[in-house]
Amino acid sequence: MSNQYTRITKDGLWDNNIVFAQILGMCPTMAVTGSATNGLGMGLATTAVLVAANALVSAVRNLVSPDVRIPVYIVIIATLVTLVDVSLNAWAHDLYKVLGLYIALIVANCAVLGRAEAFAQKVGIAPAAMDGLMMGLGFTFALTLIGGIREMIGAGTLFANAHLLLGSGFAFLETTVIPEYKGYLLMILPPGGFLVLGFLLAGKRIVDKRLAEREALAATPQAAAV
Repeated sequence: MSNQYTRITKDGLWDNNIVFAQILGMCPTMAVTGSATNGLGMGLATTAVLVAANALVSAVRNLVSPDVRIPVYIVIIATLVTLVDVSLNAWAHDLYKVLGLYIALIVANCAVLGRAEAFAQKVGIAPAAMDGLMMGLGFTFALTLIGGIREMIGAGTLFANAHLLLGSGFAFLETTVIPEYKGYLLMILPPGGFLVLGFLLAGKRIVDKRLAEREALAATPQAAAV
């Protein structure tokens, strides 16, 4: 059981990361990552939907006919997204105004329906919820990292206005990385998102290649000993 959860964690955060491995959710990834704060807010909203959707899909998987499972899953996801949307509007209105339409578009995020279809409908509630949590945290990490890089280069700050968008409890995140920096506007605009994502994807491939080489080298003495 522990091996299953270890695998789920590794897949969600790194090996099968929604952005860096599956290349899904590109619309919010490019659109809302002009700052680390926006990326964090969008990632957390998506995580909430992923966890709840996976748990509910797993709970009803034996009650739903295979012929109608996709429409049922879409209704579940759409309901959850609506709840997240109205909740943000009520309790985090400033963040809601910044993210705008992209909250509702979580319904169209292929990663959410994809995890329900590929994983949640085949396992119990606990591993399904765990998968949703790890996939969501991996997505949050990707959006926050991209947003942070773009914000630092584009404005010289990190997590700007976090206390306004996420609440006063997040004020400690606000940092001026480069004082009196004029900023590089291109990085805050959509082309900056593509540039940062491209470099990060290349970096992940390099890291994965080196990790694979290390594993191969570690396995070689064992094979020779046998």
